[in-house]
Amino acid sequence: MSQLDFEKPILELEGKIAELKNVQSDQSLNIGEEVSRMQSKVSRLLSQTYAKLTPAQKVQVARHGNRPHFLDYTKAMITDFTPLAGDRNFAQDHALIGGLGRFMGRSVVIMGQERGHDTATRIKHNFGMTRPEGYRKAQRLMQMADQFQIPIITLVDTAGAYPGKDAEERGQAEAIAKSIETCLNVRVPIISVVIGEGGSGGAIAIATADRVYMLEHAIYSVISPEGCASILWRSAEFAGDAAAALKLTAQDLYELKLIDAIIPEPLGGAHRGRDEAVASVARQIDKALTQMTPWRGDDLKLSRRKKFLAMGRA
Repeated sequence: MSQLDFEKPILELEGKIAELKNVQSDQSLNIGEEVSRMQSKVSRLLSQTYAKLTPAQKVQVARHGNRPHFLDYTKAMITDFTPLAGDRNFAQDHALIGGLGRFMGRSVVIMGQERGHDTATRIKHNFGMTRPEGYRKAQRLMQMADQFQIPIITLVDTAGAYPGKDAEERGQAEAIAKSIETCLNVRVPIISVVIGEGGSGGAIAIATADRVYMLEHAIYSVISPEGCASILWRSAEFAGDAAAALKLTAQDLYELKLIDAIIPEPLGGAHRGRDEAVASVARQIDKALTQMTPWRGDDLKLSRRKKFLAMGRA
């Protein structure tokens, strides 16, 4: 597990617990009471620490490498998942994965960014940064869902759209704008969950949804804290100040009425309880789909447009 600096006392205590368990295993010593006491202390420290995380610390948690990613959620939540590749125009983008499957008995189209868990998969998936062909694939899948009246689920986890020269040459901005337009035009429910990092247009391209949820320690912002600090303070050293100013936490965004609900994470974050985090997301999506079924396509489209036009208005 990659380490977070503010978790250092907790990790040290967990290391001592592991050592004690090894001693018990090797020498058959009865030290269960001491282990139990130390585990209770770990739980208490986790509760105290995660109850008062700063925005900068939330950014670290949202980017934690052991948080469940798109493929983890798909494997746990979706049966009969059939990935659909390519934009029918240029290429297959491995950063954004999507396809058909069944969610709790319902046929759905599901898509989202996959960041990868190790060096090889992170390179394959371009660290979750989507190119234009990825967004055009998303448009194709949304249009297919609209044609066959299948609900859409999107899971957002990206630092932002890929900013490379080749992406700009192939119309990155247009692809993002067109994806947002497609989200606004489809006549089926769209449910979006920010499961980690929601970065700028790269996120909202697939998150212009009827219901937008965020995990408790996820973040969602127009620019990364480091990018903001580099522009405003001319130094990435002020990323912590930028994180606070950006109002990027789930709690900030819920207060600003930009998201519909916050999905609780396990004690210590989703990286400490991956199965529990996935189950919480599944329950929230199931609840939303149940509330929205049956639906009237024209009413959905109108209410979705009104939802986003109302944002930022007094």
